[in-house]
Amino acid sequence: MDKIPLCRPFLGEEERQSVLEVLESGWLTHGSKNKKFEDNFAQYVGVKHAITMNSCTSALHIAVEILGIKGEVILPSFTWVASANAIVTAGARPVFADIKEDTLNIDPKAIENLITSRTEAIMPVHYGGQCADMTAMVNIAKKNGLALIEDSAETIGGKHNGQMAGSYGVGCFSFFPTKNMTTGEGGMLTTSDSDLDRKARILIGHGIDNTTYQRESSDKPWRREASQIGYNYRMSNILAAIGICQLDKLEEMNSRRRHLAAVYNNTLESIGDIIRPFESHDSVHVYQMYVIRVKDTKRRDGLVYFLRDRGIGASVHFDPPLHKMKPYEDYCNPCRALSVTEKICSEIVTLPIYPGMSVEQVGQICDSIKAYFK
Repeated sequence: MDKIPLCRPFLGEEERQSVLEVLESGWLTHGSKNKKFEDNFAQYVGVKHAITMNSCTSALHIAVEILGIKGEVILPSFTWVASANAIVTAGARPVFADIKEDTLNIDPKAIENLITSRTEAIMPVHYGGQCADMTAMVNIAKKNGLALIEDSAETIGGKHNGQMAGSYGVGCFSFFPTKNMTTGEGGMLTTSDSDLDRKARILIGHGIDNTTYQRESSDKPWRREASQIGYNYRMSNILAAIGICQLDKLEEMNSRRRHLAAVYNNTLESIGDIIRPFESHDSVHVYQMYVIRVKDTKRRDGLVYFLRDRGIGASVHFDPPLHKMKPYEDYCNPCRALSVTEKICSEIVTLPIYPGMSVEQVGQICDSIKAYFK
């Protein structure tokens, strides 16, 4: 059996030519490709502004800073550590909420139980390609005067009630190679608030009010004066060139993911030992990951090892949850019950899914799962 990786970027001649164009231009840092990528991405998501960055973690960090948050931010413990790291490095405090057992997204009821006078924001993390209940998130935020930051790293192109992920609050996206589209490394922040857009652009470029590319057309292009302390979170012109091409075929790639997920669902239906992914009626799931659950948790690790021994890149996203990690023990002391999170973490298995994957490969994986349980 040929090896089947967990994921593989869907890259072609378009990306190669776009990168060559930048290399031949000599302008490799933040430049014209960034502007085009930002404009196209903002239009796609349905917001006024999009800002290219070097990672989603940077976007999350900047989101917390531009919103002036120094108190508590409620987020799921069931996420990648970057979500909480961004909160802490921006000077705020994470508060971990439980998740819903069906969508594996943050539970609105759990959020409401955690709101105190110190709460300043909610950070739903759209898990694996499916949006959290954003209708509930918006209502809770408005009712309690809270900011809303969407960690949309895993759900580029996902929708809730017809509205794009990343368009409800301040959106933060990842273009890591495992995501629905990639620039190698990179991220994007989205907002329809022009003041937040201005603040973010200054912060990501060392606190200077305009970019090198913008200064080239000014009277004194050498003048670089910082108005505040900032960071270097910019994306290069090279990576933005890849992003433009990837965005052009994102709908095609997401459609392919949804088709492969349907094949998985149909083929795995007969295996009573597992639970297949749930897709909410009000969502368009874009399957950045295809995650099954093993009912007998004692057999979960064995399945992962069994598949990997057969050359199938199975993994687990995420175990342990953040509240069980040493850096966050002090943020959860005493820890509130996160029973659903801990249950889910012991059951989940991530199976390979990517646009270039074949239906035959899905069949091979499903046959291996059936063999394991037999």
